[in-house]
Amino acid sequence: MTAEEKVSKITEAADDMKAEQIETLDVRQKTSVAEYFIVCSGTSDRHIDSIAERVAEKLALVKVKPLRIEGERSGWVLQDYGDVIFHVMKEEQRQFYDLETLWKNAANDPNLTR
Repeated sequence: MTAEEKVSKITEAADDMKAEQIETLDVRQKTSVAEYFIVCSGTSDRHIDSIAERVAEKLALVKVKPLRIEGERSGWVLQDYGDVIFHVMKEEQRQFYDLETLWKNAANDPNLTR
């Protein structure tokens, strides 16, 4: 499955669970860690866990499993799908860490040729 197909499945599943402010960041020219980051917000720890669970279930249906999951029941869940990393967090944490601005303002890495 391509990174773009994963992005589509993840955003669709998050939207199904009423995730807020779903944003996809193209980081292909900025880091070798992943091609895309997806960031969204949930309204409570339970909502965040439900969003993360739905994303994992939808991808498992197409035989895609995360390489790792971090932060369950902590207000910020990260699911690493290799070329796509999914973050779902409480709004307060999202504003504090501001991943969107961090990665949008990061300089392109001239060593990356994708």
